[in-house]
Amino acid sequence: MQRRGYHAIHGDRELAYQGDPKTGTPTDGFKPEHHIWHVDEVKALVDNQDEAVTFFCGGSRNYPKFIDLFDGVFVLEVDLETSLRRIDERVTLDPTDWGGRPEEQEISARLHQTREGIPKNGIIIDATAPIAYVVDEILRQIDANECQ
Repeated sequence: MQRRGYHAIHGDRELAYQGDPKTGTPTDGFKPEHHIWHVDEVKALVDNQDEAVTFFCGGSRNYPKFIDLFDGVFVLEVDLETSLRRIDERVTLDPTDWGGRPEEQEISARLHQTREGIPKNGIIIDATAPIAYVVDEILRQIDANECQ
């Protein structure tokens, strides 16, 4: 999205921290169920009208606290093999990135299987396709919804 000139927030890098999903209180150590976003920061970004469109990318366990602020939600869906291969590719570039340790891959597999933390009413996009197609499809969906 950024390469196409859109304003995009990488939530996992810019908004995320480890905290209790109900209270927002910071917690120690890493637990996938404590991967949450700063709600006040999300609200401030949504309220900022400097950009015509802002994409929030990533996932958060406390998304029910702010998802209703978004005009739409896209769920990028891939099979487990593709997901794990992409994690491996990412970790090869940055060994400190999440997903390189066996226990992190087990967590990824469990979350993929259970679909925990995925919004139920999101628009499903086949993200096994090349990235250009995925972006085109998201933009097509936005155009289609604006015309309704």
